[in-house]
Amino acid sequence: MRDTNVVGWFEIYVSDMQRAIKFYEDVFQLGSFTDFSFGGEQIMGFPWVENGAYASGALVKSEGWNPGKGGTTVYFNSADCSIEESRALQNGGKVVSPKHAIGEHGFVCIIEDSEGNVIGIHSSQ
Repeated sequence: MRDTNVVGWFEIYVSDMQRAIKFYEDVFQLGSFTDFSFGGEQIMGFPWVENGAYASGALVKSEGWNPGKGGTTVYFNSADCSIEESRALQNGGKVVSPKHAIGEHGFVCIIEDSEGNVIGIHSSQ
């Protein structure tokens, strides 16, 4: 049995870093991102808690890596995913699939961010 989560890190590719940061800060009410940029890559890490539960990741702007639909879907945790769904619409995002029940596992909604990436939001209520 594992003593860590399977997902250790994720990257969401963007074409306009400042627009993407603003979108995620406003939708998820986040604090400051951490700049991990090096070489030609612009990497802004989501706020995280060292040794905390769940995975963390970053917004990445790098030549050869493009945002868009059809890739991996990252699911963010929420108290009530309809709140972030509403904020996404207010901040240049789109609702792909509104909040809906997934049986005993709670609720999810799927949104498109300001860069065209599709992300999921999960909540127990």
